[in-house]
Amino acid sequence: MTPPALQLARLAEALPDADFSAHLASAGRAAGLTRRAVEVFQINLGKLCNLSCRHCHVDAGPHRVAENMDRATAEACVAALARSAAHTVDLTGGAPELNPNFRWLVAEARRLGRHVIDRCNLTVLLLPRFEDLPEWLGAQGVEVVASLPHPRRPYTDAQRGEGTYDRSITAIQRLNAAGYGQGDPSRRLTLVHNPAGAWLPSGQAALEADWRRTLARTHGIHFDRLIALTNMPVSRYLEWLCASENVAPYLRRLVDAFNPAAVDGLMCRNTVSIGWDGTVYDCDFNQMLELPASPARHVSQLDTAALTGAAVRTDRHCYGCTAGAGSGCGGALT
Repeated sequence: MTPPALQLARLAEALPDADFSAHLASAGRAAGLTRRAVEVFQINLGKLCNLSCRHCHVDAGPHRVAENMDRATAEACVAALARSAAHTVDLTGGAPELNPNFRWLVAEARRLGRHVIDRCNLTVLLLPRFEDLPEWLGAQGVEVVASLPHPRRPYTDAQRGEGTYDRSITAIQRLNAAGYGQGDPSRRLTLVHNPAGAWLPSGQAALEADWRRTLARTHGIHFDRLIALTNMPVSRYLEWLCASENVAPYLRRLVDAFNPAAVDGLMCRNTVSIGWDGTVYDCDFNQMLELPASPARHVSQLDTAALTGAAVRTDRHCYGCTAGAGSGCGGALT
């Protein structure tokens, strides 16, 4: 894994004239980004995953066994959540389901009346110990936000590994059988698209219409919505950009597509991101680049109300969230 400081240095070297602060100023935000009230409490349960996807900004994989949230930190997360007014808990990883505290966290968040999102890679649902998970998640009213880069096999397998597409389709069929993707708001299935190359995603609405037709026709499966995410020039995807000599062209594409209208909806403005060790970040991407929220703090000392008005840490990678239609954990911003 390329150290985070070196990743930032590579971005600076590839496009030294890119000044995100200047672009913010041109959008009427000369003082930079500041936080609104925290609405989303995102918890990264660790970097352990059963896949090693080429585009992964977490550099997750089966080898990341040590970076996994322990019970004490999970309990601190629940305590901080209870003190907050956040309406949504967003569980991510790695594969968050692989963390032994996953079901406990879901149950506790639901007990507190919060909406829960499980960011699922789909294939994890086929592991024998998770056979009951689709039904259990449905009973808890958990929204499943599932990664499926493309509705056709070659593109998905190229990004996530051979055979991943077929396993993902089987997992969606299991979710459909458990009531997901059928229009029930308590069993919402959201699919996530990431482009397979060094370009921005197409229009989200047009993609969703195409995916509905394609997946229903070829596999008889259904979902509730599609979100399209821009690949962030971070970690494993940045390594691919460097290896394919695309880092400067891709960054230039992001910079040239800067959209002032996307700034107001950036996830760092209403989301707090908690690392597997309890460190507090402005967003998941800053977490992977080891840029903690300022002042640095642990979730056990987190007062989300005190974050309102605080400055958000930014750098060149932030162009990924402001390019084109904008991008965040909830998809396009404009």
